[in-house]
Amino acid sequence: MSINDLPLTPGLELRHLRAFMVLADELHFGRASVRLGLSQPSLSLTIQRMEERLGARLLDRTRRRVQLTEAGRTLHSRLGPLLSGVDSLLADTIRTARGERGRLIVAFAASVMFHTLPTWIGSYRALHPEVSLELRELPTGLQLAGLRSGTLDVGFLREPAPDPEFHFETVMEEELVIALSGSHPLAQHPPRSLDLRALKEEPFILFPAELAPGLHRQVMSLCEEAGFTPRVVQESRELYTTVSLVEAGIGVTVVPASIQKMGWRGVHYLPIPGVRTRIDMAWRARDPRPVVLPFVALVRDRLDRPHDEPAKRLSMSAAEPSRINPRTPSA
Repeated sequence: MSINDLPLTPGLELRHLRAFMVLADELHFGRASVRLGLSQPSLSLTIQRMEERLGARLLDRTRRRVQLTEAGRTLHSRLGPLLSGVDSLLADTIRTARGERGRLIVAFAASVMFHTLPTWIGSYRALHPEVSLELRELPTGLQLAGLRSGTLDVGFLREPAPDPEFHFETVMEEELVIALSGSHPLAQHPPRSLDLRALKEEPFILFPAELAPGLHRQVMSLCEEAGFTPRVVQESRELYTTVSLVEAGIGVTVVPASIQKMGWRGVHYLPIPGVRTRIDMAWRARDPRPVVLPFVALVRDRLDRPHDEPAKRLSMSAAEPSRINPRTPSA
């Protein structure tokens, strides 16, 4: 007998089978009735109907004792594991619906790992051990594509443009800095306050717009406000490659301040006064998978303010501890 065979017996339900198992364990209608919360006549009628529908006598009843028949012993011995399997399946189904089981794919821009994301990941794994958590390092453009296609569940991306397909919640902000070779004249004699016009003739190394649309847009806008269009001599798809090219004197670039934690000795950094960049947590606005919402809730619970307070973006420098504030999700 398998659980798949049971619906073929008209009127036989799981509650009937559970009642039989309790009675088979107790071999006493009174004690079994108490455990089941049924009256003895109701329990007796349930067993009688089971026997009629199975076409088999399951119990020998006398005034003094109740015994299992051979058919009853067969059912009792094999039904227990089946019912345990059903209980386990239903429990797993409920945990999956609550987001306590399943698979969660989280992507992040490389520089986000210099902040609190590793701590959040550790906390989430400790609280949700039955969730398979997969991490992917991807630039913002590829994250947006993955979120849109459903191959990613949550992204941590830099300066995303508004998009009704996603919820965006700002989780951190930091300064932007100019990175240049340690042998550069501006590194040898750093100005007290950098005027971006001083970089008008400099060769630039930038991330491609399709990979880092927000940062690329921000850099171009800063240069345009300073009265020039940057002369891009090299596009780099990897953060480490970009900084290595700067160290080699190929050009200058604009990067988040947290990059200083990478510790390149041959690279000098100059702050850009009053200029910051944000990192947003993003997930699909419509029908997010159940496993997404507990992760979002955990990140929110690590923030500095209650969820209903007005949003405040926190300024961060590379030397500051990674504490963050959220922004109301966009539609």
